[in-house]
Amino acid sequence: MSTTESASPRFAGIEDWGSSDLVLGILEGQFAAIAAVQAAAPALAEAIDRGAERLVKGGRLIYMGAGTSGRIATQDAAELPPTFNWPYERALSLMAGGSTALTLAAEGAEDSEELAQADLDKVQVGPNDVVLGLAASGRTPYAIAGLVHARKAGALTIGIFNNPGGKLGEVADIAVLLATGSEFLAGSTRMKAGTAQKAALNCISTGVMIKLGFVYRGMMVEMKPTNVKLVDRAAKMVAALTGADYDTARETLDIADGSIKLATVMLEKGVDALAAGKALEAAGGNLRKALE
Repeated sequence: MSTTESASPRFAGIEDWGSSDLVLGILEGQFAAIAAVQAAAPALAEAIDRGAERLVKGGRLIYMGAGTSGRIATQDAAELPPTFNWPYERALSLMAGGSTALTLAAEGAEDSEELAQADLDKVQVGPNDVVLGLAASGRTPYAIAGLVHARKAGALTIGIFNNPGGKLGEVADIAVLLATGSEFLAGSTRMKAGTAQKAALNCISTGVMIKLGFVYRGMMVEMKPTNVKLVDRAAKMVAALTGADYDTARETLDIADGSIKLATVMLEKGVDALAAGKALEAAGGNLRKALE
């Protein structure tokens, strides 16, 4: 039996625990999850560096998973466009069983190798793509077959799994083992295994975006202000980056059509939107380089 499915003697009597003890026991697993991610830091760093090399050439982040792992992967993919203005067509989530499996369990779909290959062929996986396969057990056929197929197509493959010895790590270019062990509820990998996977994906996707220049001074300068809250946040970013007062930052942001980077260059260099746009274009969209 895999470690993620084994029952821990420590939690054999949890149905008799008080609520406070239940909370502490569950949280104990969350701390353990982060410790497991920390132990995988070298592999995560490699994934960031090698992933950025592919994506700078126009590649895509393609996530693959089933059940809990697929849902966690889908969340990471969905948050990249609003956070970094990353194109939706370059953040794909392939869920075993299709999009309906996000809310309705399709457990049998994870056993289909053919489905994984068909899903990747449909999006025409290629050499510049980065394919992340997730499976807590490390032996989900859909994720394994997906990485094998993607690797044959020349894509960089990253396997994220929680069970030592999982085959997913064997077929990936980069194996990210998150050894979280047995769960508070035996086999319920939505708990600390899921937490570890979410944290690992945060590391990879955020790290890659930073490497690609989508972040400046720790701020999400690619963010699109699409509602009142985000417009306010964007104006405050521009003010913080340039030293301008809030009203000036907000007015400049309006002139820049909501572009934080454009407004920042306008104020920092004292130029109009056209000149600021040319400076950003010459810098490949990298704000730090444009300001230099």
